[in-house]
Amino acid sequence: MKTDKIILGIDPGTTIMGYGIIHIKGSDMHLIQMGVLHLSKLNSHELKLKKIFERTLQLVDEYKPDEFAVEAPFFGKNVQSMLKLGRAQGVAMSAALYRNVPIFEYAPKKIKMAITGKGTSSKEQVAAMLKSILKINEMPKHLDASDGLAAAVCHYFQRNSDSHNKSYTNWSSFIKNNPKKIIKKN
Repeated sequence: MKTDKIILGIDPGTTIMGYGIIHIKGSDMHLIQMGVLHLSKLNSHELKLKKIFERTLQLVDEYKPDEFAVEAPFFGKNVQSMLKLGRAQGVAMSAALYRNVPIFEYAPKKIKMAITGKGTSSKEQVAAMLKSILKINEMPKHLDASDGLAAAVCHYFQRNSDSHNKSYTNWSSFIKNNPKKIIKKN
């Protein structure tokens, strides 16, 4: 696995799109940039999608990410909202694909779990943990930015975990499947 890379994370939205960019060098993770794209003043859904594509492409061209992490739309009761979010996610993904950047998708609960250890954490809890992890002095006004950043950090944690595709029911099963991680005292 490449130890010097840039990861772009996106929290798609049709009112506000959040993004965060991190740089990984060895085992160190540093914040490069995070922010939001405001879309509420645009009149049509099509114009919002166009703007999402353009801004994502700008971010890809400017920061040259090696990987792209995006938050998957969550399943809610409002089907129209879910469709709009899916389209927003799709055009952001298209911009990354247009520049041949590999895409990784994470469910909101998976991102929260990776950052805070709890899949039901609030946006504020995720932001506070990111502030601590990345030593950020001040978080942005809109938590959509920290949500985009959380997607990037989640991706880094998932890709760098020796056991990211494994599930354990207790410590015994973890120890049995990871004997090299155990230090035995004489």
